[in-house]
Amino acid sequence: MSDAQRDKGRRVTVKDLARDLGMSVSTVSRAFYPDAVVASETRRLVLERAAALGYRPNPFAQSLITKKTQIVGMVVADLTNPFYPEVMTEMTAMLQEAGMNVMLAAANQPEKIDDAVDLLLTYQPDLVIVLAANMASHAREKCERAGAPCIFFNRLSADGLGFGVTCDNEAGGRLAADHLIDNGHKHLAYVSAFPGASTNVERHRGFCTQAVERGFAPPAVIEAGRFSYEAGYAAGLEAASAGRPLDGVFCANDIVAIGFIAGVQESGRFRVPDDISVVGFDDITMAGWPTHLLTTVAQPLDGMMAATVSLARELAVDRRQDPHILRLPPGRLIERNTTRRRDGGIA
Repeated sequence: MSDAQRDKGRRVTVKDLARDLGMSVSTVSRAFYPDAVVASETRRLVLERAAALGYRPNPFAQSLITKKTQIVGMVVADLTNPFYPEVMTEMTAMLQEAGMNVMLAAANQPEKIDDAVDLLLTYQPDLVIVLAANMASHAREKCERAGAPCIFFNRLSADGLGFGVTCDNEAGGRLAADHLIDNGHKHLAYVSAFPGASTNVERHRGFCTQAVERGFAPPAVIEAGRFSYEAGYAAGLEAASAGRPLDGVFCANDIVAIGFIAGVQESGRFRVPDDISVVGFDDITMAGWPTHLLTTVAQPLDGMMAATVSLARELAVDRRQDPHILRLPPGRLIERNTTRRRDGGIA
C-alpha cells in the first residue's frame, strides 16, 4: 500500500500496516511494546513504516490486552489560582516523558467536581492526581473502586486517606511568623482561604503556633474564603476598614496576598510595606514580577513534582502499595518588597 493509495481521511489500522509489511498482525502489534520479544530489525522496520504511514497504536485497544490505559487523570477545580496552571504545565511534560498520557478533568465550580470525576473515570485512567482543594472523600473512594488510586498533590484528602505529596506547610507558616516577628512586627494576622483545605489549615496552624510560642497573642484571622485574587482583595478592604491594629500579615497563598495588598492600598489606610508587611506562600512566577515583588515562602515544587511522577510510575506498575503521605521541607522564605526590616528598610 503506497502513501498515495491511502484513502484520505481514513485511519490506518494495524491490519493495514501488517499487510503492507507482509507480517502478521501479532508481530506488528508486539513491535510497539518495548518489553515484547521481537527481533530488533523487525521492530525497526515496523516503527519506520508506521511513521511513514501515520499509524499510531490505539491505546484503548492496547488496554484490552495490557489492562492498562497509560492515562493519568488530573482533577482540577482551582484554575484561577496561577499556582496550578504552572504545576500542570510542568507535571504534564514530566508524565509524558515517563510514557504516560494526561487527561484533565476540570470543574469550574467546586460542586461540579463529582461530575468531572465521573467523566474522567469513563476513560479508565490508571491513576488520578488531585489538584482540587475540596474533592470529597466519596469521590476519592469512587476512583479507587474503579481501580484508579488517587495521589493528592499539594493537598491531603479530607479524611486523611489516600496517597499525598505536599510540603511541610506548618513549617512554612512558622517561617513566615519568624520573619515578621524578627523584623519587629507586633500585630499579626493570618488571611485564611478555603477553610477545609489542608494547606490552609496547616499554614494557619504553623503561623499561629510559632507566634504564641514566641510570646505573642494568637494572630487575628481575616477570612478570605477562597484562594483567589478577588477574595484577597475583599479581605484587604475588610482589614483596612476594621480599624484593628495590624502591621504584619501572612496570607494563605501568593494570589491571595497579591489581592490583599491591592485591597489595603486601595483603601488608602495602609501602605505596603511602610505601614503593613505582607507575606505569601508558593512563590508563583507572578510573585517575582516587578509590579508585585512579593515576599513569600517558596514551595519545593521541583521535588514535589518529581516525587509525584515517581509515585505515579510505581502505581502504574503495582497498585497494591499502602497509601502514604510524603512531606517535603518548605523552601526558603524569599524576601522582596512587601515586608520591611527592623531597621525600616525593605528587602
